[in-house]
Amino acid sequence: MKFAANLSVLWPDLPYLDRFDAAAEAGFEGAEVMFPYEMPAKDTQRALMRAGLSMVRIAAPPPNYTGGARGFAAVPEAAERFRYDLRRAIRYSGALRAPILQLLAGAAEGDAARQTLVGNLKIAADQAPEGLLITICPVSADDLPGSFLNNYDLAADILAEVAAPNLALLFDNRQAELLHGDPIAVLETHAKLVGHVQISDTPGGSPDLEALGTGLADIVHKGWVSVAYDASQPPEIHRETYQKLRKLWA
Repeated sequence: MKFAANLSVLWPDLPYLDRFDAAAEAGFEGAEVMFPYEMPAKDTQRALMRAGLSMVRIAAPPPNYTGGARGFAAVPEAAERFRYDLRRAIRYSGALRAPILQLLAGAAEGDAARQTLVGNLKIAADQAPEGLLITICPVSADDLPGSFLNNYDLAADILAEVAAPNLALLFDNRQAELLHGDPIAVLETHAKLVGHVQISDTPGGSPDLEALGTGLADIVHKGWVSVAYDASQPPEIHRETYQKLRKLWA
């Protein structure tokens, strides 16, 4: 497994471009930025090259900086805008050589929302170039009030309905715990659909890294694992957490 620092969460006090160097100094091999769109792609490219990191994941659609929702792939009224913004996100993922593009469903409800998300996933799967994996991740109401994609079973059903080989499930232990209580059970149930993994702090504190590592080993996950733990911790804690991950999950 290779580890990527989620720079949308970690080192928030540092300027954006300096976070890449901080991630490299902490031992990470990759980086993730959910919304890199405010910065010209070439500037992010230079930061990646300087730090010797790979970009692993970005999110789509780009946020509405006028105060709109940060995700609306399941919002019927935003279907046209989603398809326009998707093209921009795919261009950015290509420029940054990010192999994973996460689609954010947003806040919505009902059959219309489901069909909107299914339709948008089909379009994304069709437009994605070879080598780009499209992922979806359920989000709890704690983190997104009114979240449509709020259940891992629902996400699995939607992936089955779309039935595209370049679509996968993003497993986030925090969301799995908030939504279902037992993240390991969620991981085991949906192991075959998991294309990317994020390890985050849980409502109760630090995650059980040993149990999660065993669960990932059981599903033979050999891809990237992104890390988004408590950003308030000092840099030495980031390094210690990284070394613990490497030791447990070698």
